[in-house]
Amino acid sequence: MRYTGPRNRIARREGIDLGLKTPGSKSHERLLKKLNVFPGQQGTRRRRKISDHARQLREKQKLRYLFQVTERQLKKYFQAAAVKKGNTALYLSEFLEKRLDNIIYRAGFSPTRASARQLVSHRHIKVNDKVVSIPSHQIRKGDIITFSNAEVEKIPYIEKILANKNIILPSWIERKATICKIVKEPTNDEIEKQINLRLVIEHYSR
Repeated sequence: MRYTGPRNRIARREGIDLGLKTPGSKSHERLLKKLNVFPGQQGTRRRRKISDHARQLREKQKLRYLFQVTERQLKKYFQAAAVKKGNTALYLSEFLEKRLDNIIYRAGFSPTRASARQLVSHRHIKVNDKVVSIPSHQIRKGDIITFSNAEVEKIPYIEKILANKNIILPSWIERKATICKIVKEPTNDEIEKQINLRLVIEHYSR
């Protein structure tokens, strides 16, 4: 099942900002202040040394929470990546990055992946001029993503994020106003900044 509990607790346990809270919100500010403090009453105590298996498990959990996918979904992506010839970690990252909800988030159309998934589920997103309501829908090179109508752009939090000119887009996404286009295959550069994909592959390869 997808995790629905306290999100700041998860980020503090993993020790990184997983993008689960809207940047600039009070909740996000509280997280940044306590990011290095482990959750719970013993949070300030020194943590025990963890085993290799535990380290692999933690990286896998980080990847799950980062992309807001279930264990079943992530394992399915790994199995699909493992049967392809070449770099399994790269293929795994491609499957995750090409999810429609992630593309919307990466393109700066929503502040979090959770809000991006909600936009898709509520039929507010079009892919190649057709409404798509499945957040896990795999986007291809050349696909064009837009809002389903002009009214969606007037939703307050969307208006706010669209006005932000400081959003840095991945090299494989091109955006003009409210039109997003996938210009090439995704890389794993952004994921590798936060997750050690090698450990994730090792966890599933046991």
